[in-house]
Amino acid sequence: MERPSTDPAAPPVSDQDVPASPHDDGPEVLPLLSPPVRPESLRKPRWRRTAVEWLTVLALAAAAAVLLRAFVVQAFYIPSGSMEPTLKINDRIIVDKLSYHLHSVHRGDIVVFRRPPADTAGGPQIKDLVKRVVGLPGETISSHGGNVYINGKILKEPYLPRGTHTYGIPKQVIPKGEYFVMGDNRSDSYDSRRFGPIPGSLIIGRVIFRFWPLSRLAWF
Repeated sequence: MERPSTDPAAPPVSDQDVPASPHDDGPEVLPLLSPPVRPESLRKPRWRRTAVEWLTVLALAAAAAVLLRAFVVQAFYIPSGSMEPTLKINDRIIVDKLSYHLHSVHRGDIVVFRRPPADTAGGPQIKDLVKRVVGLPGETISSHGGNVYINGKILKEPYLPRGTHTYGIPKQVIPKGEYFVMGDNRSDSYDSRRFGPIPGSLIIGRVIFRFWPLSRLAWF
């Protein structure tokens, strides 16, 4: 590109022939903003930053585990054979502690509950028990001829091994807010036939999963 000249007789002058002005510094360039450099003595060593991050993660994980255990789920192990063959000694189970805040207890649920005061078997080291809910509040329950009767009708219990017989339930009305619980091993279970129906306030939660042994993983 050629610049126009004020002298018509002068030869055309190109941009390359125009000398640079000593005050012409080219286009204005703004300097990039950079964070201030902190003195070396004030910088945290990398290992310290990493340690703080890991401690924070572990603290959050621990807090989450405590909240889960307190309000959502908890692991238990089976110390006796009262629930055989459904649950065997040393089985590990997961208990859902939240669902009974959302709906009522159902017949057939396997529940973990705090040991009732009337239970004197097993020694003081046994704090919690696991049984199956058989009778609900307000129902009339009894046993006769090896069968359980609810409100005068035979209760079908498909979760029991064929040939299982149940004895020892005198005819009674289950009080409001209480549940009649028994082990699946009806011939070797210390349950509501001995210590009576349990208040719903003692129930910790419902057994939902067996996670040990791995060969017997199961949902309930």
